[in-house]
Amino acid sequence: MRKTLMVVLFCMPAAFSLAQAKSVPAAHAADDIVRLAWAASNKDDLKGIDALTDEMLQHYGREARLLASQLSGFPRRDEFDNYKIMSDVATVLFIKAEALKRHGNNAEATKEFKEIIEQYPWAQSFDPSRGAYWSIAEKSKDSIEEMEGKTPSNEETHRKLAPKTVPVLKFPGKRVVDWTKYGKFLNVGTENYHYEITDRPGLLAALGEGIYPNIMDLYKDPGYKKALKECRLNGTPWDFTDTPDLQAAFYKWFTSPENWGVKLFYIGQTFEKAKMYLQAIKAYDSLIVNFPSTLAWTYWQTPWYPAQAAVYKIKYLIRVHPELHLALDGCRIRILYPDNAHKYVTITWPGTLRQLTPAEIARQKTNPEPEKIPLGQPVYYSGQGEVRFVKYSSGHWQLLVDNKPFMIKGMSYMPTKVGQSPDDGTMVDWMQEDDDHDGKIDAPYQAWVDKNGNNKRDPDEPVVGDLALMKEMGVNTLRIYYQATMKADKPFLEKMYKKYGLKVAMSNFLGKYAIGSGASWSQGTDYSNPIQQQNMLNYVRQMVMEFKDEPYILMWILGNENNYGVASNANKNPDAYYKFVNKVAKMIKSIDPNHPVAICNGDTLFLDKFAKYDKDVDAFGANVYRGDYGFGSFWDEVAQLSGKPAFITEYGAPGFGGSSMSYQEAQQAQADYHKGNWLDILYNSAGYKDGSGNAVGGMAFEWLDEWWKDYSPAVHDTKADVVGPFPAGFYYEEWFGIFGQGNGSQSPYLREPRKVYYTYKKLWNS
Repeated sequence: MRKTLMVVLFCMPAAFSLAQAKSVPAAHAADDIVRLAWAASNKDDLKGIDALTDEMLQHYGREARLLASQLSGFPRRDEFDNYKIMSDVATVLFIKAEALKRHGNNAEATKEFKEIIEQYPWAQSFDPSRGAYWSIAEKSKDSIEEMEGKTPSNEETHRKLAPKTVPVLKFPGKRVVDWTKYGKFLNVGTENYHYEITDRPGLLAALGEGIYPNIMDLYKDPGYKKALKECRLNGTPWDFTDTPDLQAAFYKWFTSPENWGVKLFYIGQTFEKAKMYLQAIKAYDSLIVNFPSTLAWTYWQTPWYPAQAAVYKIKYLIRVHPELHLALDGCRIRILYPDNAHKYVTITWPGTLRQLTPAEIARQKTNPEPEKIPLGQPVYYSGQGEVRFVKYSSGHWQLLVDNKPFMIKGMSYMPTKVGQSPDDGTMVDWMQEDDDHDGKIDAPYQAWVDKNGNNKRDPDEPVVGDLALMKEMGVNTLRIYYQATMKADKPFLEKMYKKYGLKVAMSNFLGKYAIGSGASWSQGTDYSNPIQQQNMLNYVRQMVMEFKDEPYILMWILGNENNYGVASNANKNPDAYYKFVNKVAKMIKSIDPNHPVAICNGDTLFLDKFAKYDKDVDAFGANVYRGDYGFGSFWDEVAQLSGKPAFITEYGAPGFGGSSMSYQEAQQAQADYHKGNWLDILYNSAGYKDGSGNAVGGMAFEWLDEWWKDYSPAVHDTKADVVGPFPAGFYYEEWFGIFGQGNGSQSPYLREPRKVYYTYKKLWNS
C-alpha cells in the first residue's frame, strides 16, 4: 500500500529556466557531500561541516532554490529523484544546524533551521537504514522547539480525543453470506477462477450496504450526502487511514478511485476499527471471492496481495472473537512467483464462510484452543549439539535445547538513552553504559517502573532492572548484534543467562550497512567481490570463535533483511548473496557444530533463492510486519519452498495512534496486535492441526521506545510519516516499545509499562 502525496508544479518564468540554474561542476557530487557531512557530524567536526556546506551552496544552492519554488507539496516517491538536489542541499544545512545546536550555538542553529523551513519546506531526506523519507523542515521545527524548551509534555502528547464516529448502515444485510446461493464458483483451484453472479438482487440484499457488488445505494445514503456537504471527504483515501471519523473513512474508501481489491481491504479495516466485525468479515470475504488476483504495492514498492491477506484477516477475527461462532473452511489463495509482478499467478480456493454448528459451539466453550495432532517420531535432526532442530514424522518441527522443546520467546533489546543517536555519534553501547558511575550497567540492573506516570521514582517504585522485568514477562531469548567495535561484557551475559534464564541469538549484519565487508557506505557491500567476502568470513569467524563455547548462545543469525539492499547489492544480485550466506553457514558449522545457523530475511522476498542455495542454513528467520492478524501465508510459503523450520526475527506495532486514538486506545491496539501475532506463531508451531507446524518462535520488536528514530533524539516524535500495516495506519517508529520512557527526563532508568507487557505475561507464562 502506497501513500500518495499530491504535488502541484508551477510554471517557470519564461526568462529563467531550470537549465540556467544547473549546478556548476564541484569537487564532489551532491550526494557525496551529504555522505561526507554525515561522517563529519559523527566525528563532531564542525569545521569540516562548514566547508562542506559552503561547497554545497556554492555549486548546488541555486538549482536547489529553483526546484523548491516549483513545489507546493511533497513530491511523490517516484518523483523524488527529480528534486534530489534540493533535498541534498537542505540535508547538509540540517546537519550543520544540528552541529551548531550540539555546540550550544543556539542563535546560529535557529537561523539555519529557519532557512530550511522557509526555503525548503518540501525537502525530504531518504534514510536507507530506516527505509523511509523524513521531512527536513519538520525536524528543523522540532529542533527549534527543543532549544526554546517547548517540547510537548506527556499530557499534551497523549491528549484525549473526541469520540469516534462509526459507519451507520441503512441496511446491514445477512449475518453470513452463502455465495453459492447467488452465483457459481468457476474453475476453483486454478488461475482462471472467477465468481459468476446468477441472482444479483438476492446477493445485494444479503451483502448489505457498502459491500461489493452492492455499489449504488451508498450514493443515496443521507449520511454520505451529509459528509460530502460538510467537506469531511476532502483529500485522498490515504488521508483517512488515521482518522477518528470512521463514517467518513468508510464513505471515502468506498468512493475512491482505487481498484476494488484495495478498497474492500480498507473498508474491512474501517469496519474493524468501528468494532463492526461481521461487516469487516463480509468485506474481506467479498475481496476473496471477487478480486483474489489483486496486486497492490507497499510503501517500499514491493508487491502486496490484499486478497491473500484478507484470508488471514478473517481467520484472525474468528480466532479473537469466538463469540461470532464462525468458521472459514477450505479458503486458500496461493501466489506463484510472488516477487515478480509481471509473472505472478493466483490460484484460488474461495472456501466457505459459515456459522458453527451447536456441537462445535459447545466444544469451543469447553476447549477454545485449536485442535492438536500427535507429532510422531523424530525423523531428522539439524545439528548435533545441545541446541538443534528436530523434524517429526508428522512433518512438524521443534527447536530443542538440552533435548527439551524450546519455543523462542524473544525480544529485540537495545535500550537507548533519550538524547543519544547514532546519527550524530552520541549513542553509547548499552552494555557499557553507567550514567551514575556505580559500577552497574544502567538499563539491565537499574531500571524502575513508573507505576503512576508522574515521571519520578516514588518510594513504592523500587529499582528492578530490565532483566528482572523480562524474566517476569516470560522472555527467554535476546537478539544481540555482534560488532567488533563494541565490547561485549561476557560476565554480564553469563549472569544474564544463569540468573534470569536469557539465551542470546547472536546476530551478524553480514555486510548490511557495509558492516564487516570493508566497503564504504556509498559503495555498499558487493556479495560477488572475493575480497569483501573474505572480510565478512573473517568477521563472522571472529564472532563465532569468541562466543561458541558460551553457555548462553542459542544460535547464530546471519544478516538483517539484507535482501532489501541498503549499502549492499543483495537486492540486485540475490544469487550471489544467498550463495554467500550458505558459504558462511558451512564455515560456522566447521567451527561450531553445536549451535544452529539461521538467516534474517526481509519477509519472504527471494525465499526461492534461499530455498535453492542455502541447504546448510538450519532455519529461515525473517523480519515481518503484516498486520494484527499475524503473518499470513508466511509459514506455508516457507514450508512449501524450503521445508525448513521458521521464526520471526522482528514483529510488533507502535503504542501510539496519532489523531485516531487516545493513548489508552493505542496501548490496547498495540497489545491486541502483539497477541494476534503471537497466537499466529503459536498455532503454526508443532502439534497444531490446522497450522503449518514449522514455527519455532518469534522476537518481539522492541523492549523500549527509541527516541532517535525520527532524527530529533530529545523529542518523542508523533508525526505520521510512513504508511504501514498498523492500528492507526502509520509506523510511528519511535513508539514500538513494550515500555515507554515517560517524558524522557528520567532516561535511561524510567520504564512506563504499556498494556502489551501484561498481555505477554499471560501469553508467555501460561
